[in-house]
Amino acid sequence: MFTSPAPAIGYRLLLRPNDDMSSSKAVVAPLPPPTKAIFQPDLFKDKVLFCTGGGSGICKVIVQTMMELGANAAILGRNAARLESAANEMSTATGRKCLALPADVRKYTDLEAAAAKTVEQFGKIDFVICGAAGNFLAPISGLSPNAFRTVVEIDTIGTYNTIKATLDHVRATKGAYIHISATLQYRGTPYQAHLSAAKSGVDGLSRVLAVEEGPRGVRSNVIAPGPIDDTEGMSRLGARNPDGSVQTGESQIPLQRLGKSIEIAHTAVFLFSEAANFITGQIIVVDGGSEHIRSTLLPYPVSVLEPEAVKSMIRGKL
Repeated sequence: MFTSPAPAIGYRLLLRPNDDMSSSKAVVAPLPPPTKAIFQPDLFKDKVLFCTGGGSGICKVIVQTMMELGANAAILGRNAARLESAANEMSTATGRKCLALPADVRKYTDLEAAAAKTVEQFGKIDFVICGAAGNFLAPISGLSPNAFRTVVEIDTIGTYNTIKATLDHVRATKGAYIHISATLQYRGTPYQAHLSAAKSGVDGLSRVLAVEEGPRGVRSNVIAPGPIDDTEGMSRLGARNPDGSVQTGESQIPLQRLGKSIEIAHTAVFLFSEAANFITGQIIVVDGGSEHIRSTLLPYPVSVLEPEAVKSMIRGKL
């Protein structure tokens, strides 16, 4: 979903014509060690995780990581076949139980039924991840009311429905929520009005939930991933080069590489662990520092003045 910023013309004014910076080499951040080299293997023994969007992408990696550390899980999504396959795969890999629950987060009754089935199977719900999401690239002028509404319904209404359907159960265990958001809403990102509105709503819901439920022992935080390379979002929504490859722009990220889904998972593990008992109502940005210097997703202003000129750089929806 991210692309290289426009050329940093201003920086050239700081260099003399004969300056040679070829000897300067940035340090690339090391990749994370294996999960069990960081966290205790039984950290979440017999805990129960409820995750929307858990059949694929970042949320699937979070779920499997939690299961590796002892949790059982219930995953929700609209694609029943993919959900069942993911549940079987993660159970086999971890030796823990994973319940596949087909559901549409836009329908509160689906979430209510899924929460009841989870409690029937596992006896409780300790942790909830609100991760169902949808996105695509479109300017406001080319964004239909139905398309805008669909993203808000999945992300914002879906998050509310998930909270509402699980809250009594999470109160009972004095558990915690994590909401998977984004960073694009922090600025006026062209082609992302729908996502910006939806994720701003998610961020706000989490803050209110943290304040209202803190006195009952419930915590709520947001994880906002930046450019994560091993994701469907990056491969399908990132701007394209002429050869069809995704523009990644690692050199424009302070830590000099794209993130990994496992790094989002490790952030979730920390936030659900007792090490984060005094952390609530926060947004944890995991982006290698890119938000501080990132540019727009597509060339500006040509992308807003002449949408047809950047059509080849856009690939499908998520």
